[in-house]
Amino acid sequence: MIKVSVIVPVYNVEKYLSKCLNSLAHQTLADIEIIVVNDGSTDGSQEIIEDFQQKFPLKIKAFTKENGELSDARNYGLDHATGAYIGFVDSDDEVSVEMFAEMYSLGIKHNAEIVICNLQKVDERGNILQKLTQIPNLPEKINLKENFSLFSDISYFACNKIFKKELFRERRFKKGVHFEDIQLIPQLVLKSHTIAQTQKYYYQYLERKNSISKTHSLKGLDILKAVDDVEIAFLASEYSTEKRVFKNFLILEGVYSFLAYLAFVNDGNEYLRMCEALLDFRKKNNITVSEIFFYQRFGTNYLLSLTWKKKIYYLLYFFGQKKLLRKLI
Repeated sequence: MIKVSVIVPVYNVEKYLSKCLNSLAHQTLADIEIIVVNDGSTDGSQEIIEDFQQKFPLKIKAFTKENGELSDARNYGLDHATGAYIGFVDSDDEVSVEMFAEMYSLGIKHNAEIVICNLQKVDERGNILQKLTQIPNLPEKINLKENFSLFSDISYFACNKIFKKELFRERRFKKGVHFEDIQLIPQLVLKSHTIAQTQKYYYQYLERKNSISKTHSLKGLDILKAVDDVEIAFLASEYSTEKRVFKNFLILEGVYSFLAYLAFVNDGNEYLRMCEALLDFRKKNNITVSEIFFYQRFGTNYLLSLTWKKKIYYLLYFFGQKKLLRKLI
């Protein structure tokens, strides 16, 4: 019986792929399958995949398909996954060899639909840039009904979690959009009752040099669309009376996450269009500046917890100093 299926979409990552697959092939969990989906790579990624498949034929299942971007590749992997739990690893990242053994153990121990670990940002030399603690001050087993504030507090990465396969029975990553994690993962949480966690930093997220400012554009509007999709699922869920918590979710993802992305949009016209879209989003959801400034994450004022540069950025934005912001960023 396969305990965990790990889905790895691959697109032109020959520089990083060996390190990623090596960390997965040597997992201490024996009953694991690594589903590698080559999503139309044009570099040497396929040769690397074939080499690992030959070395680890019982663990690695390799597939090739035409390019359809991340959501499509993940969904392709889901269609071929047989594990009790599903995990996702980006092909330029790596994980600790104990990651899936402990997370699976926690899932079984607590009958959890989702298991979460901490992650840390690293550079290309493996130096730790930032530790990202996911769920501070809560126990290993979390009853979501009793701790629903978690819904508006956690980060919605797919990569540092495993999910019971049943959660995907009627759900897939939305194709043709960006920020598919924000669109889908909250919906999976809304279908869950128990979340388990480990405080260990098992996932190593690679932050590539000079990759941020080159890619930020109007596709950031998909953040707001993703949040709208989550609202539909929220209203149909058993947690639909928790409106205060959902508003906090809107503030974290629809305002703070959106603005963090907006900071790196270079095109002036696109920047203004996105500012207008954010204003419309706030009006539609009746989100005031006061609510944004006093939003608390894990019981702590979120704005005050940020670095001074980020504090200045958000304060200037909401005090109408957009022209000054454009000079600063």
